[in-house]
Amino acid sequence: MSEQHPQTSAPSLEAFLAAGGTDGGIHEGDIARATVTSVGTDVVVATLEDKTEGQVPLKDFPSVDGAPQVKVGDTLDVLVEFRHTQDGPVLFSKARADALRTWDNITAACEGDGVVEGEIVAQVKGGLSVDIGVKAFLPASQATLWPVPNLDRLVGEKHRFKVVKFSRKRANIVLSRRVLLEKERDAQKKEALQALREGAVVTGRVKNLTHYGAFVDVGGVDGLLHVTDLSWARVQHPADVLKPGDEVQVKVLKFDPAHERISLGLKQLQEDPWMAAVAKYTPGARVKGRVVSITDYGAFLELEAGVEGLIHISEMSWTRRVKHPSKVVNIGDEVEAVVLDLDKATRRISLGMKQAQANPWTQLAARLPVGTVLKGKVRNITDFGVFVGIEEGIDGLVHIADLSWTQRVKHPSELYKVGDDVEAVVLNVNAAEERISLGIKQLHEDPWARVAQAYPRGARIKGKVLKTTDFGAFIEIEPGIEGLCHVSEMSDARVDDPHTFVTVGQVVDVMVIDINSADHRIGLSIRGLTTQEERTDYRAYMNATKDEGRATLGDIMKDKVRR
Repeated sequence: MSEQHPQTSAPSLEAFLAAGGTDGGIHEGDIARATVTSVGTDVVVATLEDKTEGQVPLKDFPSVDGAPQVKVGDTLDVLVEFRHTQDGPVLFSKARADALRTWDNITAACEGDGVVEGEIVAQVKGGLSVDIGVKAFLPASQATLWPVPNLDRLVGEKHRFKVVKFSRKRANIVLSRRVLLEKERDAQKKEALQALREGAVVTGRVKNLTHYGAFVDVGGVDGLLHVTDLSWARVQHPADVLKPGDEVQVKVLKFDPAHERISLGLKQLQEDPWMAAVAKYTPGARVKGRVVSITDYGAFLELEAGVEGLIHISEMSWTRRVKHPSKVVNIGDEVEAVVLDLDKATRRISLGMKQAQANPWTQLAARLPVGTVLKGKVRNITDFGVFVGIEEGIDGLVHIADLSWTQRVKHPSELYKVGDDVEAVVLNVNAAEERISLGIKQLHEDPWARVAQAYPRGARIKGKVLKTTDFGAFIEIEPGIEGLCHVSEMSDARVDDPHTFVTVGQVVDVMVIDINSADHRIGLSIRGLTTQEERTDYRAYMNATKDEGRATLGDIMKDKVRR
């Protein structure tokens, strides 16, 4: 409460100076107590305890809505400043007195615990300006425990600060709020570690975000809120859900006091959508969802927040050969599908896009019965056969074994190229495995069907050597029909090298010794002809001895040589 002093006449400046400054021992540059005796438009008149009267600039006083906060009777500290002129008044400075008092207080604080109170008044380069009676600097890194994106939000707040750098001579003061916050946090941390337990629901503040989760301060202890525990729905990045400084309620999932490791969960405070999914997404149910992810093997469909299903690449089309799911769907597409399977234990739902459409393969067997002759273009050639286009997205395979009855085809490209028009006959339709078997050779009669009649065992025929091997020679007896003359059937004498016994292109006489039409095999013999001739000569000899009684076998052989 302000003290009231009666108005008295102050001594003149000359008298004051003659007395050595003041009668009461107050000198120029001293800080003294004064009482306000009047308030003018520019100055405030105040009287010291020794009755010395002086003027204080009105601007030294704070104002509210333009009104100076000073009135008659108020007491204040002022710095005595004397004007050494004949009629000049004694000048007092409240502002300088306040500043000196503040510096004294700061000096005393630094000599003690170094803690001062102040108000953050503005954001400046590198940090904040704080009014602690004089202006001090608070670096951005020392303002809070964690980074704050916008320092402006701290302007106007009042806090306690630690003086970390002080120079009265240079009027330089650097503060830290973080030092005090860390001390508070350490105390809270100790209490929090004693109170934390798995399953507890606690309140924390988001410190910072990474691509794999958010670190949350729960009572001075940092816990990890993993990205997979933010929401039951798919979260691409924690920043989609949280931001630094957010206050959140989380559940303690795991707690290791020895290493101070805490795993937190946010989604665990919400109802698990999979609890209802089991009854909702039964096999055969038609569903709609949005494509949220695409991989090499399929696309993930979000059926609802927290529930996704996989459309495997093989379940995207009945007829198209899908090389990559991105050729069929894009992220964000709304897709209709059918539930194929649901595994509650692994939280997996298998979906099919093609099952939401009519299956053309179920009608194919009726439209293309076995024996149907069709035409198409060669779409692809492989080592094992030729794929022929039947209709959009449906190809039939002509296996290499069904290309020709007679030709030895090493590779289908010897006969066809992509784009060729071909005619084929349907051999089999397997709708379950989505396969059609075609044949080209079946368009013609199998020449092997008449081989047994045309070339019976013992028949003597001519053939051309097509190929020699270590075990014999392949001999063509008519176009497309060939047989094997084994090395053991070449001569009565031992033949070590069939390549020297016969040559490719040579025409030889052979005898059919075996035939298997089903396996398309014919056994031929060269030495069998000699044996057959010897038997014929022997029969001739026996007949001759009966008729003439004097011819010998040697005579018959000599006669044969002459012939």
